[in-house]
Amino acid sequence: MAFTRSFRSLFIWPLILISTLVFGQEHQQEANIHQIIQQHSAEIFDSLVEIRRDFHRYPEAAGEEVKTSAKIIEYLQNLGLEIHQNIGGNGVVGILKTNKKGKKIAWRADIDALKTDLPDVVSYESENKGVRHICGHDIHASVALGIANVLSNIKEQLNGTIYFIFQPAEENWQGAKAMIEDGLFKFIDPDEIYALHLSPMPEGIIATRAKNLFADYKVIQLKFDKKEGVSELTNYVKNLLNNLQNVPNDSPFWDMQTLMDPELGLVNPNTIFQNYVTLNSEVFIKENEESLIIKVALSASDPDKLNSVLKQLKSEIGKSEFSEKFIDIQFTEEIALVLNDKELAEDAIQQISEVYGKQSSINLHGIIPDGRSDDFAYFQQKIPGVYFLMGGSNYQKGIISMPHSPNFNVDENCIKTGVQFFSSLIAEKLK
Repeated sequence: MAFTRSFRSLFIWPLILISTLVFGQEHQQEANIHQIIQQHSAEIFDSLVEIRRDFHRYPEAAGEEVKTSAKIIEYLQNLGLEIHQNIGGNGVVGILKTNKKGKKIAWRADIDALKTDLPDVVSYESENKGVRHICGHDIHASVALGIANVLSNIKEQLNGTIYFIFQPAEENWQGAKAMIEDGLFKFIDPDEIYALHLSPMPEGIIATRAKNLFADYKVIQLKFDKKEGVSELTNYVKNLLNNLQNVPNDSPFWDMQTLMDPELGLVNPNTIFQNYVTLNSEVFIKENEESLIIKVALSASDPDKLNSVLKQLKSEIGKSEFSEKFIDIQFTEEIALVLNDKELAEDAIQQISEVYGKQSSINLHGIIPDGRSDDFAYFQQKIPGVYFLMGGSNYQKGIISMPHSPNFNVDENCIKTGVQFFSSLIAEKLK
């Protein structure tokens, strides 16, 4: 027995030592991969800024992204990625294969610009009259190219496949659907899909939340038989619709600066941007010889709230003096909701926080109002995924990255932030 115990000791202790060394090496490798990501992101940062400024100087509107796509293709080809082009119009897909089994992750970036006469506030202003990158898609595309570059550099340390989807025509909500209808998911098969959008948060921060990031938005239409008493009927319906709103007209809710308020805004668990229903337009009234049509845009933090509105209004009208005039009620316009997968969203916040610190990634508690959304929602209807907001503002420098607004500008350091954070996120998933 003594001999056996001694033999076991001689056998077990080397195993423990080896296991400890392997465990330590794995953690060292984990630390090293993120250090490599940060170092490589810094090395290519200046070149990515040049690319972004080129995109900014030569913007192309939805459906016209020919030169933009050509530049993206050239960059991806130089990285050695497999290229698929002209998907859903000017869409491009680059495939990075590690040639090892593992997860399949998709990263989507939109690439189109806006038709607008709002002036540029930078020296590298648009040279295409009436077209501007004031929604940040030039940043989105540059970050995606940077991620492709970084992950190509460390692909020997990864397992699985990464798909880079460069989507046209986001601004007119045509691009995602067009790519899907053109067979996108017939030649790629991602397990998860991710995307970002520039926001007015400070540079160096990303944020998201589980489930819906934006409020549900629908246009509701009521139709009545046009008889006598049109004025009374109109006033009745207006009051009925106004009563749906549960946010006072004098609430700070309506000031978009409140979104960033630490006490009332999206980051506070007690935010005012939850449990709300709002009217997002004036009540529109149209008359013809036979009928009266009344429309209004509604928005709600909880999609179920709007889904119950039709039944609620129909019931109220049925009990009113105008019930005999009532013809129909329906939603005539709906915006697809960005619905983040709960587990993936929570994991992403945690993984980025573990690498870059808790201050780097924020879990939002509020729901963004006003019918904002993104046709990335159509990809999420096929594949579980997460949509992030990335800060691009630098308040000390007077840079406010509020999309679609006058004086839109971006702290370009957010390019490096995006490349680092999301390269690390994908690397964590493909270890």
